[in-house]
Amino acid sequence: MKQFTLYSLLLLSLVLARPAAAQGWDEFDTESLRKLQIAQMAITSLYVDTVNQKKLAEDAIRGMLKELDPHSTYSNPEETKKLTEPLEGNFEGIGIQFNMLSDTLVVIQTITKGPSEKVGILAGDRITTVDGEPIAGVKMSRDTIMKKLRGPKDTKVKLEVVRRGAKKPLHFTVVRDKIPLNTLDAAYIASPGIGYVHLDRFGATTGQELHDAIKKLKEQGAHDLILDLQMNGGGYMGAAETVASEFLSQGKLVVYTEGRSQQRQTLCAEAGGLMLEGKVAVLVDEYTASAAEIVAGAIQDHDRGPIIGRRTFGKGLVQRPVPLPDGSMIRLTTAHYFTPSGRCIQKPYVKGQKEQYEEDLENRYKHGELVSIDSIHLDSTKVYRTLVEGRTVYGGGGIMPDIFVPLDTTRLTKFYTALRRNNLINDHSLRFIDQHRKQIKAEWTDVNDFISRYEVPAALTDSLLAEAERKGIRPADEAELQKTLPDLRFTLKSLIIYDIWDRNEYFLFVNRRSDIYRRALKVLGGELPPRV
Repeated sequence: MKQFTLYSLLLLSLVLARPAAAQGWDEFDTESLRKLQIAQMAITSLYVDTVNQKKLAEDAIRGMLKELDPHSTYSNPEETKKLTEPLEGNFEGIGIQFNMLSDTLVVIQTITKGPSEKVGILAGDRITTVDGEPIAGVKMSRDTIMKKLRGPKDTKVKLEVVRRGAKKPLHFTVVRDKIPLNTLDAAYIASPGIGYVHLDRFGATTGQELHDAIKKLKEQGAHDLILDLQMNGGGYMGAAETVASEFLSQGKLVVYTEGRSQQRQTLCAEAGGLMLEGKVAVLVDEYTASAAEIVAGAIQDHDRGPIIGRRTFGKGLVQRPVPLPDGSMIRLTTAHYFTPSGRCIQKPYVKGQKEQYEEDLENRYKHGELVSIDSIHLDSTKVYRTLVEGRTVYGGGGIMPDIFVPLDTTRLTKFYTALRRNNLINDHSLRFIDQHRKQIKAEWTDVNDFISRYEVPAALTDSLLAEAERKGIRPADEAELQKTLPDLRFTLKSLIIYDIWDRNEYFLFVNRRSDIYRRALKVLGGELPPRV
């Protein structure tokens, strides 16, 4: 018995001693629990080689969760800290979220406005060396890697990155910084009387950030609002309630949850919303998920304003954090959430087939759903009605927008994609900005003037194209080159704006090209800016 951990003994004693009918404990298969304990004891005591008991337990937990839904996950203590930091606090480092895959660090997401994003590191990149020391394929612990990547603000770290599609490793020098964790990254007047807000995710401060932004926009004359939730992967459900409260009157249902062992719980709009009057348009796309879908669904179900864009991701499952004694955590799906009309917008999945689930967006693209509304197949068995106007809405597969805007798949050439994939655009823009930052700031004091009149120098594009040629990256013909150049100049200009000014000004510029944004302005009766 000495191989049992104290926690395991306590848990087992609770299970065995608990009255069978108490609070669902009769559902526990004590025989199965004994099998798990005996298996760990046997492996630890009898296996031919020494085993890591902690890893053995973690692998068992991961194995059990793998057979459940795609959103039930386990994270060790270090992973748990990294997962919660972007929503709750800040730290000094390079600004990435990552996982380990086959002893290789894979970037899951770069923190918005963080050091890694600035130099062009992308989701999916594999970091192989840190300051010349290999970290891939050497069975280095996650904690050791974290210590190498983190460090005091303004210190530098050199990274070698392997990127899918790039022929050779890429090299970056990242200057560590305090990682910005604001969840609202743009708020401006889009047209006289119309404000625009872009939320990156739903964190602990999102409600207050949005409230403050709306207050400033109203002071600038905004009475209508575009709420941009494109690419918003969600976050805290409580933040969704607070955000929805800005648009719905006190007491109106925002979302409710129910599960096999969880009674119905409801979240309703709170008092104090600043956008209870005036028109609202919500922008969504195929990456809008979770808490962002809750807000979109509540606004749609209460007929508060149109949802514009493309069908959302479809995550309607609620995860409950289950902290474990060593600081690790299980995020266990315990309930479905439902929009006010009663919709569960969770898309279909097969338990234990997470890879198939993760291919859903790619399949949507292949099937033409992102470019044609006729290719969207909604579940006719899950039909609901909005609460004010009685319009038809569907469950079982994300939020279907009221106004569909197709993805423009013809704009970007293969040559442009190759330039972007090999980091040539980010690399050249950074070098150019580094050399001309003072000059640009001195000459262009007004970002609106810059947006209207600035032209990317031919020397910059020529240098970039010459570098591409040296790397064997070239257009198929002159026609493809000429089609690529406007998009290349647009991206270079947007990166200059992003670096010289801020993310707010970046959206002010790039939204001029967004068909979803322009459609929202038209719906709200605003003036369309010149296309760029």
